Amino acid sequence: MFDYCVILAGGSGTRLWPVSTSQRPKQFLAVPSKEGIRAAGKTESFLYAAIKRALAITDDSAGGRVIIAAGENHINLIAEECAGLKDKERKQIILIPEPHAKNTAAAIACALTYIAGVSEGRNQKVMVLSSDHIIRPTGIFKADANAAAVMAGADRLAVFGIPPLGPETGYGYIETGKALALPGGKGIHRKYRSEVFSVASFLEKPDIEKAKEFIAAKKFFWNSGMFAFSSNFMLDEFHHLSPEVIKPFGNLPVPGKHSFLLRKGLKILQHWDNLESAYRKTRAISFDCAIAEKCLASIMIKAGFLWSDVGSWDEYVRLTVNTGKEVYRAGEKTETCFVDSDIPVALCGTEDLIVVVKSGSDGKPAAVLISKKGETQHIKEIVKKIKSAGRTDLL
Repeated sequence: MFDYCVILAGGSGTRLWPVSTSQRPKQFLAVPSKEGIRAAGKTESFLYAAIKRALAITDDSAGGRVIIAAGENHINLIAEECAGLKDKERKQIILIPEPHAKNTAAAIACALTYIAGVSEGRNQKVMVLSSDHIIRPTGIFKADANAAAVMAGADRLAVFGIPPLGPETGYGYIETGKALALPGGKGIHRKYRSEVFSVASFLEKPDIEKAKEFIAAKKFFWNSGMFAFSSNFMLDEFHHLSPEVIKPFGNLPVPGKHSFLLRKGLKILQHWDNLESAYRKTRAISFDCAIAEKCLASIMIKAGFLWSDVGSWDEYVRLTVNTGKEVYRAGEKTETCFVDSDIPVALCGTEDLIVVVKSGSDGKPAAVLISKKGETQHIKEIVKKIKSAGRTDLL
């Protein structure tokens, strides 16, 4: 499996506003379920699930570690999430606070710099995961991750491609080429064999007409944003393809024991000489744009697992049930409305609405979202208007 798994736990928390905010973005929310996210025992967060997923594919017998890269203002929340782990699991985790938000390429470059330093140049297999996805079942995910590890060991950039469910405009796409043989047999799942393809191109989020063309062609997959590679290979790719991202990290020393704060068995990188300067100087760009789209050694593993990035309230609603504390309805059509609220809500003669109420009982500003189903992608426009109005306290 992998020597290191890097979890990208940044994010501004806008797509599930107003429940998700910059202070408590989506990865800290409970994973939705058909039993209801507030049902007893159904309180596992996206981040906690991602950590367990990362631990499952990291080789702890060989000293494997899980690195969580996150904003400095979320460190306490992450520590709270890790408190529920076993002592052995917490000891595998290293938390690296990012002094500035510079997108995914910088976070991965930082993690690679740390890995190269503590590994003294030894080549390591690395998987990069997001902190706010739903992935099931674990067995199939582990099988596909094993295939990714095999390809990473062959100096390839492996990405999970998601079979598209429709002409989605909110995802980037991967255009595949020919099917490839996977070295090493059937992997770790006795009834499942991962499918591997060459990558013809990575494409940005399309308009609806182009997305329909992609679906009709039957050779395009959603880009999951999850990648695997060997550390030495990827460092070389950074220096070759995006030197402006990696070079600022070249002056970072190897963190010593004094650099870490130990909190209930969790290692938090408290001080790393020149890290703030490196982040200030590095370019803000996604890993996809900096590396993946330019890399000539990319392959795609067709995801056999179920996947969702829960990127909108519409998707959230599809995965869960009404979570309103008290909802009073008048008229049959109101049953088509979804309510997430911690105060009573009454609906009269409405249909196909998503109503999200943040009452302010937690001491934060109150806010309400009312949207027609199928229109929640416009939340990003709302967020821009809130910023323009100077109400960043709502975000």
